[in-house]
Amino acid sequence: MSKLLIFSAPSGSGKSTLVNYLMSQNQDLAFSVSCTSREPRGTEKHGIEYYFLTPEEFRQRIANNEFLEYEEVYPDKFYGTLKSEVERLSNEGKTVVFDVDVKGGVNIKKFYGERALSVFIQPPSVEELSRRLHARATDSEEVIQTRLDKAAYEMTYASQFDCVLVNDDLDKAKQDALKLMKDFLEC
Repeated sequence: MSKLLIFSAPSGSGKSTLVNYLMSQNQDLAFSVSCTSREPRGTEKHGIEYYFLTPEEFRQRIANNEFLEYEEVYPDKFYGTLKSEVERLSNEGKTVVFDVDVKGGVNIKKFYGERALSVFIQPPSVEELSRRLHARATDSEEVIQTRLDKAAYEMTYASQFDCVLVNDDLDKAKQDALKLMKDFLEC
């Protein structure tokens, strides 16, 4: 039975950068593409970074019990993991990698137990998180402030994960994440 790697973090913590790095280091990993009802950012494409659904489509899939986990992160802004996506990748013998919000990460870990490793990526500080979000230049000031407020709350979830990886130096964080992954997959 294939294993699963769950990565969660406040927005701007470097989670996606670390996940992309790990994906480049191991061909047996398969990214679980989540669904969202938010609009695409920058060059994001449907079916690559996310499956983009309308809030109505998302609600219908909830009603049909199609999600392993989902969350209404902001009003009408849903994120979730389709059961069918995880089953498809697992049936291919792949190690499924999740890049999900903290509640989703906790829920997926509860569902899969020891079959999954949950990793919380922590920014060095809220100030550094603010700097990173501003440097991205993908969101308005109002959205950034909302994300920072949410980040402070999300950081309280760190203790519910198997391990916490502080991303204060990206190269070190990449090596730490690679070691965590290798150790888990080899046991």
